[in-house]
Parts: sequence; structure tokens; C-alpha cells
Amino acid sequence: MRAEKQFLIKEVREQVASSTYVLLTDYTGLTVGQFGELRKRLRAAQAECHVVKNSIMRLVLKEAGSPNADDVLAGMTAMVIGKNKSDISAAAKVLKNFKREFEKPKFKLGLINEQVLRPAELEAIADLPGLDMLRAQFVGLLQTPATRIAVVLGAPACQIARVLKAHAEKKEVPAEAGAAT
Repeated sequence: MRAEKQFLIKEVREQVASSTYVLLTDYTGLTVGQFGELRKRLRAAQAECHVVKNSIMRLVLKEAGSPNADDVLAGMTAMVIGKNKSDISAAAKVLKNFKREFEKPKFKLGLINEQVLRPAELEAIADLPGLDMLRAQFVGLLQTPATRIAVVLGAPACQIARVLKAHAEKKEVPAEAGAAT
């Protein structure tokens, strides 16, 4: 194998290994300007987009122990990977919105923790709220029972206070009625 090809395989392997997910898309028909705009939007979602030769991607996936992806590794392939603590739903959402806008790129395949995701599953992931929103919803769910318990436990005390207040107001009314005559 040529040294250049070995270098490319090593680079792609390192990128795939450092990312929590990999999304493969078919970018056929995108202009250079559109591809630049897609990269810009993905960068905002903490993701990177790289054009990858199918033969190199096939070798990297085989080395990683991923199932055979020969059926999807045809045509023009771009690889989207996450940087740092990137959220797969944010990157998938960018790709889906871009596809809605320009009718390209199309999902080919996704990998997350050695699990293969088909295009329909990637579309579903794109519809999920972001990781921060999911965390906020989870915290809200955890806090809801505690809030309800506090309300229920505080209810008897509130009811007693209302009864005492009504009783006090009832005693004041006859005294005021006798003074008025």
C-alpha cells in the first residue's frame, strides 16, 4: 500500500476513534458554496465534515469492527464527526435542515458506539431535542414529584390557617353588627 494511502487511512481512523459518532452522507450535487455553508453550520454544532474516499472508509470501518457497509459506500461520501462533547442530534438536525433547504445531502449511515444507524433512524435522531434540552427536561421530571409532595404536605397547614381565619372573621362580623344598631 502506498504511503499516502496509509497516511489517509491513519488520519481517518484517528478521526473516527476520537469522535463519539460518525455520520456518512451522500453530498452529490452540492456546489462548493453549499458545501462550505454546510461545514459552517456543522462547525456551530461542534461537528466537522470531511470528504472521504469510499475505499478508505471501507477499510477504516472494517478495522473498527463495524458491520459491512459496502451497500452504502458508493458515490460521493462525506463523513461528519463530532468534536469534544458534540451532540449527534445537533449534527443530524443540521444535516436534516440543510437537506430540507437544498435537497442535499442525504444520510447514508450513522455509527454511534459501534451501533449502526440507518437513514430513517438518523432522521428520528434529528427530530430529538438537543442534549442540553433533554437534560433540562430530565431535571424537571426529577423535581416534579418533590414539588408535588411539598404541596400535598403543606395543604393541611394551609387548610387549618383558612379555617382559623374564617372563624376569626365570623366572630368579628357579629360584633360589628351589634355596634351598628
